[in-house]
Amino acid sequence: MIDLYTAATPNGFKISIALEELGLPYRLIALDLAALEQKRPEFLAINPNGRIPAIVDHDNDGFAVFESGAILLYLAERSGRLLPSDPKLRSQAIQWLMFQMGGVGPMMGQANVFYRYLPEKIPLAIARYQKEGRRLFEVLDGRLAQRDYLADEYSIADIATWPWVRGHDWSGIPIDGLDHLQAWMARMAARPACQRGIMLPPSRPAPEGVLNMVVR
Repeated sequence: MIDLYTAATPNGFKISIALEELGLPYRLIALDLAALEQKRPEFLAINPNGRIPAIVDHDNDGFAVFESGAILLYLAERSGRLLPSDPKLRSQAIQWLMFQMGGVGPMMGQANVFYRYLPEKIPLAIARYQKEGRRLFEVLDGRLAQRDYLADEYSIADIATWPWVRGHDWSGIPIDGLDHLQAWMARMAARPACQRGIMLPPSRPAPEGVLNMVVR
């Protein structure tokens, strides 16, 4: 059994999607980020950085893993799935995973802060992060021009990237003219595991006991 500590964020959705794709039994433990549950000592013992997601693999001596990209790699290697076996394709999948971790996520995250959250709007900052987000989307569009998925076959690179890209409106980043990216988004959205994964945990308050549940 895997414990998944998470919240309704793109980084959290990555792991719920991966677990749903793999069909691994897991217990979903939703943290209230507004209440700073991610800063409590018991969670810091799992992730010293105090961020979600994190997992504890009770089938592997209670081994804890934090950072969403590291968790995806761990789950793929643990299961032998969602990461190509061919060394070159495997490297490509990891490269695009890092592209999301180092580019798409941080740039969209900053766009969200300046475009949505700060009460004082700073046009130069908003434009800077939205422009860079759009540039990264164009890189993805070019990559997807002749393939269905980022590493040719469906992998953790796609799982890492889609939860962020699907929130482009929230970041104020347009996807008009990016036909290949839009087609990939539609393929991802049609996957049952993706549909389930973005509902876990629910983004709205749920009755007590719903968020602490065994999945599968």
